[in-house]
Amino acid sequence: MNTRDLEAFVAVVESGSLVRASERLFLTQPGLTRRVQNLETTLGIELLDRQSKPLKPTAAGNEVYSLARSVLRAVDDLMSVASPETEPAGELKLGVPPFLSELALEQPVDQLRGEFPKLTLRVRAGWSPGLLDEVERARLDVAVILLPAAVAPPASVVATQLGYTPTLVVAARSFGLPDEPTTLAALAHHPWVLNQDGCGMRSALSRAMGTAGLPFNVAVEAFGSELQLSLIARGMGVGLAAPQALARSPLRDQLQIIDATDFRSGLNVWLVHGALPGRLVRPVALIRDALANKLEMAEMA
Repeated sequence: MNTRDLEAFVAVVESGSLVRASERLFLTQPGLTRRVQNLETTLGIELLDRQSKPLKPTAAGNEVYSLARSVLRAVDDLMSVASPETEPAGELKLGVPPFLSELALEQPVDQLRGEFPKLTLRVRAGWSPGLLDEVERARLDVAVILLPAAVAPPASVVATQLGYTPTLVVAARSFGLPDEPTTLAALAHHPWVLNQDGCGMRSALSRAMGTAGLPFNVAVEAFGSELQLSLIARGMGVGLAAPQALARSPLRDQLQIIDATDFRSGLNVWLVHGALPGRLVRPVALIRDALANKLEMAEMA
């Protein structure tokens, strides 16, 4: 069995497209197709549902994908053992929630690229539950996730707490809300501008509103903190923000922080991964330390 055929199949599954997979591997599309077909012929099974868009693996293909990832990791590990001083190369697949992809990755990514230029970094943004699942399935090497303070990552992953970020309730100054402390019951009369389901901040607010028996009117769902703050500043509704996002926003002077006395919430920031191949130990440690330092500096600012 040719590992290049495995690489081609893995690239197709992760890209969901023959075109994107061929670009990723610097292959022609016919050449990529031949490699996938070679693997199917060798195994005697159909690996891709070619009627689906984007392309998806068959049930057997899902199993082969997981095993192929393990084989390719093992090959990388073998090369690392054979040449322990060799500079880390290959891919590092990193998952991040939107909040961190916007605020905290610039410096860690720069450091990673400077230290390990032969390593290809593939960053995927997503909500924490999905990212955690991808790590457990070995589809991501490492991920940064946000969890409520009372929730710890599962024992199935290696987890390091990097920091903590409180959740702020914000509204446009033109909204006319009083400066004195208020309650969720008072805020329930207003619409909300929030991330989609899966966001830890939204989940905490939803639980608090549900526990208090309050209506929860989401007027706008918008991906990304800056877009949300823009909509909030225009009076579309009340919203949530991390302090770092608010401090960096050019709209901060148009927004006020609302002191909701019965909603004191925040999220712990965790770095999670499974068993790492030797070639990724140093790069992941660099990301961990650089991101922890970045979050600490942002908290002190």
